[in-house]
Amino acid sequence: MMKGLKKWRLFSLLAVMMVFLSGCGEDYISALKPSGQVGKEQFNLLMLATGIMTLVVVVVSVVYLLAFLKFRRAKVGENVIPKQVEGSHTLEVIWTVIPIILLLILAVPVVTATYKFADVAAMDEVDENGDKTALTVNVTAKLYWWEFEYPNQGIVTAQELVVPTGQKVYFNLKAADVKHSFWIPAVGGKMDTNVDNLNKFYLEFDKESKDLKDGVFYGKCAELCGPSHALMDFKVKALSPDAFDTWVASMKATDGKKADKASTDLGEATFAQSCMGCHAVSGTSGAGTPGPNLTTFGDRNRVAGFLEHNEENLKDWIKDPGKFKPGNLMMNPEGTAPIYGDLTDEEIQALATYIMGLSVEK
Repeated sequence: MMKGLKKWRLFSLLAVMMVFLSGCGEDYISALKPSGQVGKEQFNLLMLATGIMTLVVVVVSVVYLLAFLKFRRAKVGENVIPKQVEGSHTLEVIWTVIPIILLLILAVPVVTATYKFADVAAMDEVDENGDKTALTVNVTAKLYWWEFEYPNQGIVTAQELVVPTGQKVYFNLKAADVKHSFWIPAVGGKMDTNVDNLNKFYLEFDKESKDLKDGVFYGKCAELCGPSHALMDFKVKALSPDAFDTWVASMKATDGKKADKASTDLGEATFAQSCMGCHAVSGTSGAGTPGPNLTTFGDRNRVAGFLEHNEENLKDWIKDPGKFKPGNLMMNPEGTAPIYGDLTDEEIQALATYIMGLSVEK
């Protein structure tokens, strides 16, 4: 009876694990469902390594079982000692050469792919007018958000990376404070962002993100960087080339936009008074500022990278950002209050409405 219960408990545990692990297969975040050429090649290497390891396990298991069944005491008796193969040059050659062959089968494509993915020479190629031909994004990781600057287009955004499909997108990766790691699981492997040196690599996006569950690919920080590391998410919006060009033009059209302290709109005036020192509302400025560029805030998928994108969550964030992301730099050094001071409920409401209205797509 007890053995039967234990079996059912194990079955129940496996069933529950299958339900939770099924969440790892979503197109927008799973490395097992790649949506880019880099991710697909890395997935193929993963399958190759898994296949080799499976083959080794199967062969060793079969050899063990054959020896176990052939020489079990019930068959050969108590006093029979199987023939010993110690010192057999033939066997020693076999189990030395076979692992070498398996390692070569795995190592050659892995090393080849590693050098291929590290080839970023195209970042410096120019056309007849001297303009760079490759799309390059300068990624700066900060506590606890992401800045994305497009140097050739002269625009900057934050928290939501926008890219075209069907072409290589090159990345310059660096960190502003501590080590982070840039990772878009469904599109390609991770790459560290360091304070002292610049890392470079590229990714390709095969399909538009609009048909995904939330309309975006999910990006993560894959390096433990502080108390809010798990909340340092970003989103990736993959557009058709024409739609991407339209987005770039819309970002450039915000050039010179600023919040006015004298505005009759309470939200704009409050932003100019309390927020403009850290945040920009123009898509052509704000690179290197203490806080994220908010030009496209109304187009984003999340508030603070992980909260549902609505005005109520934004108001809660403004009131106490430290409650949601401990250690973030919107709080004073003691972590007891926002650096912009106390705002009235009316100002917070107006400010949230103003920020939610910042958009280049609507």
